[in-house]
Amino acid sequence: MTFRLLVVPGIVIDRWRQTWAERRPAVPLQLVQAPAADAQRLLGTDGDAALLRLPVDRDKHHAIPLYTEQSVVLAHRDHVLHAADELTLAEIAELGEPLLRPLDDVLSWDSPASPGVERPETTEAAVEWVAAEVGLLVVPQSLARLYHRKDVKYKPVTDGPESAVALAWPVDGHSELVEEMIGIVRGRTANSTRGQVSAAPARKKGPASRGAGSPARRPR
Repeated sequence: MTFRLLVVPGIVIDRWRQTWAERRPAVPLQLVQAPAADAQRLLGTDGDAALLRLPVDRDKHHAIPLYTEQSVVLAHRDHVLHAADELTLAEIAELGEPLLRPLDDVLSWDSPASPGVERPETTEAAVEWVAAEVGLLVVPQSLARLYHRKDVKYKPVTDGPESAVALAWPVDGHSELVEEMIGIVRGRTANSTRGQVSAAPARKKGPASRGAGSPARRPR
């Protein structure tokens, strides 16, 4: 038996993968790389759960938001915008350069006015266009790091669109292993009965429920 976890580009799961190996050594965690646009379609067939970007179809999938990423703007390393520590969308528009919107764009937003919007096929290809000084690109920071190049730099966009990362699974696919993964990404301890369904029965509520090994305080 294995647990298949779909992972879209830009999401780093090293810490969670290590925790899974410690808690479920008998169940290998199989990571399945999936394009952001295909993750929901593959969920349930190629993966038992997925780390993907919101939104999801709530009629088909449950999802737990984990964190939100800030957007950054990418430009050639010699571009004038790098003189600023951060930019707004209005300031990007004032630069008067084409904005690249790849077909696999993971951001849902109305891009600022620009001389034109180019549509590279992928985000990776769009970064290559940036390196060739064809235009600018706005992406979540994790994707800027994933497709890092020495000839491209990025700056934070203070009012840019945000990207929310979540753990998702099919509405009819909740299992003990899914519950284990929920506990791991939420930071539950190994002793938590919610994080490990096969653990010992939950203790009764009372002073002792303050935590394992934490003595109850006597009233003063």
